[in-house]
Amino acid sequence: MSKKKEKIPDGPFAKLNELKKKLAAEEEAAKTKPKAPEGRAAPKPLPAAASRASYDVYPKTASAGDEDMSFHRLMSGVVPIEDGKSRVGLTASTGPSGIAQRLAAGKQAMAKEEEDAHEHLRTLAFGGQRFEVTDDGARVEGRRSDVPPDLMRKLRRGMLPIDARLDLHGMRAEEARAAVTAFLRDKRTRGERCVLVIHGRGEHSSGPAVLRGEIATWLSQTTASEHVAAFATAADADGGEGAVYVLLRR
Repeated sequence: MSKKKEKIPDGPFAKLNELKKKLAAEEEAAKTKPKAPEGRAAPKPLPAAASRASYDVYPKTASAGDEDMSFHRLMSGVVPIEDGKSRVGLTASTGPSGIAQRLAAGKQAMAKEEEDAHEHLRTLAFGGQRFEVTDDGARVEGRRSDVPPDLMRKLRRGMLPIDARLDLHGMRAEEARAAVTAFLRDKRTRGERCVLVIHGRGEHSSGPAVLRGEIATWLSQTTASEHVAAFATAADADGGEGAVYVLLRR
């Protein structure tokens, strides 16, 4: 007895039957598909365009030749340390003594520039007048060109009244120089005309008379000269070779 084929009626049941078959096919395909390892989800494939964009943002790896060339440029001029030396020693210019020498030289240069500036100002202020200085080793004198010869003779002979005196005994050279400058400035401001500066003969010193050798320079070339019209070794009655008369500028 032959079986009759089951006939599925048309209508909504036909569509339901097709959906049932489709679901069964998908379920069968899922069973045969390999599973991803447990604990990590299977990576999703990226689109081709996205994969190329991600790859292009990474810098290209330098070749071995480029690395060798860069290293050679960085190390050019480097001198290896000799065996047995752990560090590079200080040079004469960078060591403590070299620094001290440079500081001392700098101070001397600054002092020279300051003195040159004062000399330039004195030249401008006095119309270029310079001192005519003579020194025979025993007596010294100097005068500006505008000082009359007869006034210079009176100064040399001690014929002008002495308005004030300054004694430099016991002072060092720098101290004495500052004292002379301050003394002459003060007396000139007060309107004094002739003063006596006692520098000594150096009889009680072991070396030459230091102040005796410096006094002419102070009175004719340094800041003190701004206040001086003329000077001359004093007469014996006022100290002789151990003192000088100083004629102050009006």
